[in-house]
Parts: sequence; structure tokens; C-alpha cells
Amino acid sequence: MSDTKDKIVMMADHLIRTQGFNAFSYKDIADPMEIKNAAIHYHFPSKADLGIGVIEHEIKKFREFAEKWRKLPEDKQLAKLVEVFHRHGTNGFICLMGSLSPDFETFTAPMKAKVQEMGNDIVNWLSTCLENGRVNGRFYFEGEASDRALLLITNLQSSLILSRVLGPSVFNRVSNRILKDLKP
Repeated sequence: MSDTKDKIVMMADHLIRTQGFNAFSYKDIADPMEIKNAAIHYHFPSKADLGIGVIEHEIKKFREFAEKWRKLPEDKQLAKLVEVFHRHGTNGFICLMGSLSPDFETFTAPMKAKVQEMGNDIVNWLSTCLENGRVNGRFYFEGEASDRALLLITNLQSSLILSRVLGPSVFNRVSNRILKDLKP
């Protein structure tokens, strides 16, 4: 990506995580970057194209993280995921999927598909991590790993949202409980 395109994606990512997808315009990106709206339209003809660009960037980052974490024991991999969420919360962000979900029905079909791809990547990775951790004696839980993955991801997402209202300790309490409850 070009430097300008990267900066546009980063600014859009920030706005999505703090305000929501439908709450910002190209002007909200152009003004602080001191560029014209036309420069954004050059790289992203529609707002859906911009949304897809942000999601693709996030998918790429997640896949790179998951590849790095693959060599770690499963409990350490899960701790790394929690750290990513914690970093977002510390910066006043919520996770991208959690931020996009309320606006999901307003998205174009290609953007909906990209959000679903992101969600499936995370849940599938987490399901595999949990199942492998159970097999290797690092985790204990009842039921299907995919069901547990859904519980974990929704708890992490919602704890970031609640942290905005009730304070940062909410995320720490929820994430600590998640990790403790999985111990054999």
C-alpha cells in the first residue's frame, strides 16, 4: 500500500473503533490528514471499499499474529489474544468486529462477507487453540471448543464496550476470569 493509503486505513480504523462505521465521513479523515476528499476517493471509491480495506488490514494483522503465536503453548496463545484486546481497550478502542457489528445490516454484500471472514478467522483460530489446549492438558472446559470460542470472543468484545462505561477494570476482571476458568 502507498503511504497515503496506509494512513487513510489507519485513520478509518481509529474512527470505526471509536465512533462506529456509519458515524464518520471522508471529511473526518481528510481534515486531520490535510488532504482532499478526492485523495481518499482515489484509493477507496466508496465508503464500503474503505471498510473492506480496514477489515483486510485487520485480517492480515490477525493472521500474522496467529502465525507467530503458533509455536507457543495454547495458554500463552490465548494470553496473547487477550493482550491484543487489552491494548485496544487501553487506547479507548473496541475491537473492530465489535464496532462493525451494530452497523452490519447497512453494509454492502461484499463488506458483510469481509466482516464474516474476519469473524470466522478469529473464531476458527480460537476454537482450534482451545481444542488443542484441552488435548494437551492446558485447558479444561465442557462442551464443544467452537461453543467455548464464541463465549470467549463475545466476553472479550463486550468487556471492552462495558469498560467504556464502567471503567477499565471491567476488561481486566473479565479477561482474568476467562483465563482462570480454563485452567485444568
